[in-house]
Amino acid sequence: MELDSAAGQRSPRGSRGRIVMLVDNGVRNDSRVQKSARSAAEAGWEVVLFGISPTREIQTWNIGGAEVRLVPKPGPLWPRRQELRGLRYRSPLAYRSPKMASYREQHVKAWRADLRFRAEAHKAGGPGRPSAGGSSARLIVPKAAAKAMSKWVSLRARATRRAKSRRDNFDAPFDKALTRFWQLTMGERAWRRLLPYLWDYELAFGKHIDALEPDLIHAHDFRMLGVGARAAVRARAKGRPVKLVWDAHEFVPGLHSQHERWLPGHVAWEKEHAVFADAVITVSPSLAELLVKGHQLEETPYVVLNAPVMSPDPEEAAAADPTPDLRELCGVGKDTPLLAYCGGINPVRGVETMIEGLQLMPDVHVALVSTPPGKPFAATAKIVQLVEELDLGDRVHVLPFVPHWQVPEFLSTADAAVSPLHHLPNHELALSNKFFEYSQAKLPLVVSDIRTMADMVEKTGQGEVFRAQDVEDYVRAVKAVLADPERYRAAYDDPGLLEKWTWEAQAEVLDEVYSRLLPDTEAPATSKARQQ
Repeated sequence: MELDSAAGQRSPRGSRGRIVMLVDNGVRNDSRVQKSARSAAEAGWEVVLFGISPTREIQTWNIGGAEVRLVPKPGPLWPRRQELRGLRYRSPLAYRSPKMASYREQHVKAWRADLRFRAEAHKAGGPGRPSAGGSSARLIVPKAAAKAMSKWVSLRARATRRAKSRRDNFDAPFDKALTRFWQLTMGERAWRRLLPYLWDYELAFGKHIDALEPDLIHAHDFRMLGVGARAAVRARAKGRPVKLVWDAHEFVPGLHSQHERWLPGHVAWEKEHAVFADAVITVSPSLAELLVKGHQLEETPYVVLNAPVMSPDPEEAAAADPTPDLRELCGVGKDTPLLAYCGGINPVRGVETMIEGLQLMPDVHVALVSTPPGKPFAATAKIVQLVEELDLGDRVHVLPFVPHWQVPEFLSTADAAVSPLHHLPNHELALSNKFFEYSQAKLPLVVSDIRTMADMVEKTGQGEVFRAQDVEDYVRAVKAVLADPERYRAAYDDPGLLEKWTWEAQAEVLDEVYSRLLPDTEAPATSKARQQ
């Protein structure tokens, strides 16, 4: 059903054409997707952005001139067939499910506890009181039986846990052989056996896309590539030459695999559908090169960087609170050395290195802009524990996020900004959002030696590079930057450097892709004026 978020009716087709964007999340926390939708609408395209609803109802709202529709995505194919069969076929001793194992363990514990109670009640009987638990001799056989049953149940429960682990990870020899069999016999089609849950995306979104009859489909990342490709194929079969743009956010072979079938299944899904893309966009030149090699692309993907918006929507900016003062929130003066970090906190982000480094820099404070507004300390338990153990609570300031267009101004009063990422394939391939936000704040940078970011920092001279997870080398880099910050800030005086690191510049690339695929769709005069 085609709904307009305001009137409940289908939106009129835009003057340049209708673009349907697809993303496999709830949109609200995906700045790249939001920026893409807003800028496309500003350039004169009619944009409908589909994401996943957290409820069973369709949710709609607007991002600038773009309409957002969150669609429910049931997951009946999410449970793997092995999970529906139970565990007995993997181990004769295993219970049919972990729930049954837990039930049996708890039941035998309760039995033994009751026998202990009966024995203790017998001892507590006393003169004039009948023995509440009965004769202790009568409990000898039940106690022996309960003890034997406890051992038997424990044995079966351990077998159940081992069988579940093998089933969940698909790492048993039989599972590995079966995975390899499907890969050899089905090739790129193997995802149908390895990850059938991917059908859930197609079945949830397909009818909504078809009903809109888009001129162009912009599929964000690998899961929605398949959904978009199949919708484009259906339209082409009906005589409508729908164009497909694939926006590759990550290098799929470099992702962490949740189990032995996760990675080969998604790689197969991506390979089967990549051939239907009329144009490919990605986040860095390094990833563009890998995509050319991995999918034998005829042309190098366009690069659209994850750069920040420098000219926010006037209405949205007017409705927001003024940009807060970073140093005021931290309770420090202008002479206190202050390092800024902006982004989520998890083990691979390297924030531990920043915290541990404070022990060697007693005058330095750290601002972690890492929590949603109005929520308490949202870092991992490990970071919380580390700050408490090192007694650094007075120098570690955890602050809420600000609107994305306020980030550069908000951070600008810090002395330097830090990106301490660990080495992971996808970390090596792109410049992150925070890199560009730090740069627009004109802050000296301290970055770990992940390839793409380290190469850029060394090329521009805007900061220092340290060995990832090396606290002493991190401290060296911080001290070098704090000793002569103006030397590093001078890098931002390079003509044109910061201008190309804005979303406004990236939006021009995005519009170029759309315009090439849909010629004779000149941007309205208002859009041209806005881009200039």
